[in-house]
Amino acid sequence: MLSYSAVIPLSTRSLNHLASLIRRHRELRRSKWRRLDPGRQALLALAHLRNGDTYTRLACGFQIGVATAWRYVREAVDLLAATGDDLDTAMTRIRLLAYAIVDGTLIPIDRVADQKPYYSGKHRRHGVNVQVIADATGRLVWASAALPGAAHDLTAARTHGIIDALTGADVLTFADKAYQDARGSIRTPFKRHRHRPRLSARQKAVNRAHARIRARGERANATLKTWKVLVKLRCCPRRATAIVQAILVLHHVENPTYRG
Repeated sequence: MLSYSAVIPLSTRSLNHLASLIRRHRELRRSKWRRLDPGRQALLALAHLRNGDTYTRLACGFQIGVATAWRYVREAVDLLAATGDDLDTAMTRIRLLAYAIVDGTLIPIDRVADQKPYYSGKHRRHGVNVQVIADATGRLVWASAALPGAAHDLTAARTHGIIDALTGADVLTFADKAYQDARGSIRTPFKRHRHRPRLSARQKAVNRAHARIRARGERANATLKTWKVLVKLRCCPRRATAIVQAILVLHHVENPTYRG
């Protein structure tokens, strides 16, 4: 089988951070021998998360078994996810923002046995719903746990307590029409309905200004999906939360503006 060297577009900060977590974990477990040292295991996991390399490719490139590659990646992801911030912790930084932008994104998955809860009618594909909070310039600040793709954005935001947290902290937040009726500090565009078939010129102007602000939040979704493993998850959907949280930790290591 042919092999070649590849580049992972990350700095050594991510490698050193993950390697130190793995090294500490091995010391606690008193692991005497592994096929890969902590640095190589960290590199293996980063290649999977950032480049989306499959376990078969990783096994070939690192000269280990496929099962070993799967086990090493899973261990690294769990170690990273365990250090991620929950919403309460993230709010200490979010409440300092000029304003926030909240949006939902669908991460595609393979079809599963119990596929109905994971089918998004909006996107017409199977996936998991992740709520993302961005700052005024569109930088990724926080991402929620994953819910089945059939969950509506407003329902997902309420489930995670995002609306209550932002309102309680009095953080002005911009969101799209999916968050209508969220109330609190959430601001959504005007929407036509049965009792308001047309929007006034003022309402249209407000919607245009709102769209210019909210569009910056799409950068946070794009940032999240630069990690190629999220192009399409080929694992159990219940692993999506750990993967997203691990990526969020690494993102903050690379961009320490909103690092805890």
